[in-house]
Amino acid sequence: MIIQATYGCRYNQCSFCSMYKQKVFRARPLDGVFAHIDEAAREWPEARRVFLADGDAYCLPTEALAAICDHLALRFADLQRISAYATPFDILGKSEDDIALLKAKRLGLVYLGIESGSDMVLKRIAKGSAKQMESALAKARQCGLKVSATVILGLAGKNGWEDHMDGTADLVNRAPPVYLSTLQLGLETNVAPRFFERMGEDFQWQDDRGVLVELRRLLERLNPPSPVIFRSNHASNALALAGNLPRDKDKLLARIDAALDEGAGVRPRWIRGF
Repeated sequence: MIIQATYGCRYNQCSFCSMYKQKVFRARPLDGVFAHIDEAAREWPEARRVFLADGDAYCLPTEALAAICDHLALRFADLQRISAYATPFDILGKSEDDIALLKAKRLGLVYLGIESGSDMVLKRIAKGSAKQMESALAKARQCGLKVSATVILGLAGKNGWEDHMDGTADLVNRAPPVYLSTLQLGLETNVAPRFFERMGEDFQWQDDRGVLVELRRLLERLNPPSPVIFRSNHASNALALAGNLPRDKDKLLARIDAALDEGAGVRPRWIRGF
């Protein structure tokens, strides 16, 4: 169940993202959120999982999020989990007590786009730094807040992919999220000029083979100190994978090798998208 808690994305600076460029960020008034919850509960009273939209609803003040969680619990008898998008700044901006309070009210999972562990790539896409990502991931783990993190394959193009993948593997090894998934770079026309301007004139798109080589390098270097549930099943990916790291590393690498050698399992482009 998706409940509209905010409109747009408070950060909204990522050069590759077109999702909220036409929206001005604002928090939805609580009476409007509560009315939405009431309507949703009438239509789907048995819903057990709720996502708070839009782009980074975890940025809302803790008091507002707690009130939304309480109203959800009141209206959905079988409520198990509440989740939201978050930026590293949102996680770092919450105190440990804030995170614990929201967890107790079932808001215990956030989706975080780390995109890359390379400072060079993060700077070019206007997404902060690897240190900020690491600090947010470490704080979330310390507080028991589950993080589902995403990485974008192809983001650095053909000329910076090694640094992109090596930095990402290093980041995840230092501060592992609970879930890690990949997307494959795609650009809408309204953000492409700014993206190419920030990436530089030497940016060249990775083809599917290049993206699979990136994915192999990432998985080969991942050795997280605690288990990470890995997925590359987003519709944008050339190859859908699923497993737990580090336990299933060899199996996943073998799947990638088969795709590189024989094209096994590679999705045709016409079924991919965002």
